[in-house]
Amino acid sequence: MPTVRTWDGREYDRVSGPMESLALEVLARLPLQGDETVLDAGCGSGRVTEALIERVPRGRVIALDESASMVAAASERLARFLDAGDGASLEVVQGDLLELELEEPLDAVFSTATFHWVKHHELLFSRLHAALRPGGRLVAQCGGEGNITKLRGRAAEVIARDAYRERFADFEPPWNYAGAEQTRERLLGAGFRAAECWLAPAPKQPEHPREFLSEIVLGPHVQHLPQELREPFMDEVLELLGEPVVVDYVRLNIDAIA
Repeated sequence: MPTVRTWDGREYDRVSGPMESLALEVLARLPLQGDETVLDAGCGSGRVTEALIERVPRGRVIALDESASMVAAASERLARFLDAGDGASLEVVQGDLLELELEEPLDAVFSTATFHWVKHHELLFSRLHAALRPGGRLVAQCGGEGNITKLRGRAAEVIARDAYRERFADFEPPWNYAGAEQTRERLLGAGFRAAECWLAPAPKQPEHPREFLSEIVLGPHVQHLPQELREPFMDEVLELLGEPVVVDYVRLNIDAIA
């Protein structure tokens, strides 16, 4: 099962195969000849990076993630590429996208399920634009405006109950679900000469709802609670959601040219 970065950088088995298929669909949108230098921005455990490496057999891939645990997981998963004497050159790096500085310009930036954890999209897009050569491509997908609104609404009903209300008085959501037109304007403002952005519903039914919700979708909420309230909180959320549990994902898609 693929592992991915959760909201706080911990590893978790993403037990839903369709999530990986979403990432591969995004990768398929990136036009590549096979000899490009590409940044995988927020590589997680490196599972999708494997498919990217196969797309550039004569090129170079830089797999970057802010989480040390994810960099370690990606390095382990991609060890055969790091040790290989032929094929694409690969570098796995720990770093902050908001502080991105590279010695050589990139031909492309690829990213999935990462940008919505970045608060400052204007700075993010400026950094990515500066790292790309003129004409370089940015192809990405992340959570967008309306993402998991219904599910979080159910969680909000539980949060409003007496047992949890005061616990969430200082809660600040760590996500940034931006709209399509807003994102396009930010990309153009950052220097991209062309940008296309659109929102797409992508509802998913996780195979193991409690684990998936408590570790990923509602991870920030669960971790905000003391240990003794975490399981009761999830019990009450799941009771409100009923069956089957549907995660109402809305994905923000980005295609831009530097």
